[in-house]
Amino acid sequence: MTNFRIFLLFILPFMSFLLQAQSVEPYITSLPKGSDLSILVQSVGNNHKTLAKYKSDQFKQPASTQKVITALAAQLELGSDFRFVTKILTNGSISNRQLNGDLIIQLSGDPTFTRDRLKNMLASLRQQGIEKISGNIVLDTSIFTSHDKAEGWSWNNLTACYNAPPSAAIIDDSCFYATITPGKIGSRASVSVSSSNPVIVTADVKTIASNSKDLNDKYCELDVSYSDKNRYHLSGCIAASSEKTPLKFAVLDGIDYFSSILKNEFKQQKITYSGTLIEKNQKTNAKNLLVSSQSAPLSELLTVMLKKSNNLYADAIFRTLGAHYFNIQGTWRNGGDAVKQILRKKAAINLENLVIADGSGLSRLNLVSADKLMEILQYIAINNSQLGIIEKLPIAGVDGTLQYRKSFSQPPFKQAIRAKTGYIQGSYNLAGFIPKSDGSYIAFVQLLSGYQADSQGEPKNGAIMRFESEFYKNFIN
Repeated sequence: MTNFRIFLLFILPFMSFLLQAQSVEPYITSLPKGSDLSILVQSVGNNHKTLAKYKSDQFKQPASTQKVITALAAQLELGSDFRFVTKILTNGSISNRQLNGDLIIQLSGDPTFTRDRLKNMLASLRQQGIEKISGNIVLDTSIFTSHDKAEGWSWNNLTACYNAPPSAAIIDDSCFYATITPGKIGSRASVSVSSSNPVIVTADVKTIASNSKDLNDKYCELDVSYSDKNRYHLSGCIAASSEKTPLKFAVLDGIDYFSSILKNEFKQQKITYSGTLIEKNQKTNAKNLLVSSQSAPLSELLTVMLKKSNNLYADAIFRTLGAHYFNIQGTWRNGGDAVKQILRKKAAINLENLVIADGSGLSRLNLVSADKLMEILQYIAINNSQLGIIEKLPIAGVDGTLQYRKSFSQPPFKQAIRAKTGYIQGSYNLAGFIPKSDGSYIAFVQLLSGYQADSQGEPKNGAIMRFESEFYKNFIN
């Protein structure tokens, strides 16, 4: 009898969990074969309940749900009022409209820095009476060191703007525009770039018939290759059309690009210098501040990063975390270590078994589990009055990357769900919150990998959109 009571005491809580938890398996059958899903749904709070759970301990690529981890670490370490500050300093003195000494531009890896802000900074120098610099122009890029591209970034996407590397010298989103215009069938297409962009883009692109049945034409795609000093070459084919096609490319050599723009702006301001423009990856010791320009506060940057899934913001913040936390030059490696140590010390969240290769989620090396992402969400929800992160997430059917997501575009999801999306080839991820009528939240994490549509005649994401709309209905009041 005693043994039976012990058995009941053990089994009853487990049976209670089974009765309360939503089964996931019936919904998985709607996903294509080969898909691998992790799900975890919990009420929010110190005494939270698990409402649904399926393979939540498996490690998967987070894609852009990684930005939730980056946002929490940044909020805890840097604070809402943190701003990137770009400074112009000198180790010399001004006399007779001449600066005697080097002019040092101390870059901060500010992902929001623009040509207009640079122009205003140089105009301020002119207003201070500087018309000539007897010395060098020094670009201080010491905030970061090592590679500007993270390990595990897909090599064939490196020229895409969403892959723009977060160097110390970011300007105008590290992205530029070009236009390609098809010629007559069989002739070469032409490409044009604004002269204000210090890049070289050449093209050897064949114009083909849009309905060509030639196999060589069928498999001839428009391609771009890159060489140093921001030289890009287009090759392959483009279909005949009267339309000009806009193209966007990432600036892959940020320092060369920034330097060229800087030289032109000096000319525009009619400021000359006797030395040369050089880059130094070691911190300069200049003390005399001439002018500075700062970004919007971190709170605004995180809103853009989360709602628009801005990779450049995420990775610039990530490398900055390494620099700020360790008080050394920021790298990808110390950025990852900083995130782990910040969350362990300030939020009691242990991420040691995770692979954190970047802040954006672009790297294929990143590995997280639904369990660990849920710990992040729980901490955010419990402390949101101080953090303010939930309000920065995309709102279903309203804004950001959830504005047009079909699974959540209609009631009861529209205007209710707040979540970060994550997509790379074969993965459809979510991490966010469902509000309840009593003002509390339900937190959910979805990590889906190996997704390949097996149905003809419907959008490739049709099955996952159906899964989401049917499964998450169980948790809407």
